[in-house]
Amino acid sequence: MLLKRLSEASGTSGDEAEVRTLLKEELTLYAEEVATDTLGNLYFKKGIGRKPRVMVVAHMDEVGLMVVGYEKSGLLRVVKVGSIDDRVLVSKVVAIGKGRVPGVIGAKAVHLQKPNERTKAININNLYIDIGVRSQEEAEKLVKVGDYGTFAVTAREAGDNCLIGKAFDNRAGCAILAELLKEDFDLELNAVFTVQEEVGLRGAGVAAYSLHPDVALVIEATAAADVVGSKEAAHVTKLGDGPALTLMDSTYIAPQQIVDLVAKTAEKLAIPYQYRRLTTAGTDAGIISQTHTGILSAVISVPCRYIHSPASIINLDDWQNTLRLVRGILNSIAEGGLCLEGTA
Repeated sequence: MLLKRLSEASGTSGDEAEVRTLLKEELTLYAEEVATDTLGNLYFKKGIGRKPRVMVVAHMDEVGLMVVGYEKSGLLRVVKVGSIDDRVLVSKVVAIGKGRVPGVIGAKAVHLQKPNERTKAININNLYIDIGVRSQEEAEKLVKVGDYGTFAVTAREAGDNCLIGKAFDNRAGCAILAELLKEDFDLELNAVFTVQEEVGLRGAGVAAYSLHPDVALVIEATAAADVVGSKEAAHVTKLGDGPALTLMDSTYIAPQQIVDLVAKTAEKLAIPYQYRRLTTAGTDAGIISQTHTGILSAVISVPCRYIHSPASIINLDDWQNTLRLVRGILNSIAEGGLCLEGTA
């Protein structure tokens, strides 16, 4: 299953090569053109020269860690790459660098902590990675400063058609985009797997400027907070309730005709859908929609519990319905379902 392989691949922001290679091997035969830019974005083009020109985007990168130094004992000092809750880090197994050196995120043992320390999340500055060596010299032979670390997790099925694993933000979107690329649409399809979304939407800005599409669809994963202790209004999305449409976040507001197109397409195809009830954070649409004179953009997301952690959960029905919805939106655009006057 491509989604599982993508989830298990290492691809911290700025180090997406393993994911990029996997996608190139899987998808090159389906494209008319394949390219990679200087920043590392991966482009597949089909239907070149048709109108409209549509850019469909999913970011390859995941949150992770970077090694920044050593202790004399051989323990590694690290910083976070992207937004990770310090509370999910302690005692997690990680893989470091190209050699996937195994390690564990360690901290002072609980029985050595002072009472006030036990009531707080341990800050990343007080954590380290233990790779099982006894000196800095031994550590330096295995791991270099600048090496990336990712959670070492095997994706597995669970419960009512769910999948548990890491990096579903946004390998769930990458797997959907991969499936769409295997199909044919009556438009120019530019499938772009972007880099460095988790550290500032960097890849998408370069890609949007380069392609200058008529319209862009961003396929994402978003938080599902439908758990104990969270009031219904704060659930953001619910697992099993279908793909989520973003109306507004900290970087983007959805144009009304985009909202109408997505809703009407979902209803026409009898696809359950929901609105993302959170106005913070951002996606690649934030930079894409502001490129050139503005690009008409939409964000469709797979709900994901425990996002940015080593044990996220998605519902595979949501994933399939997101694929169905984006496919339907592409067909609607090809049939003239959007007013694109004034665009390139």
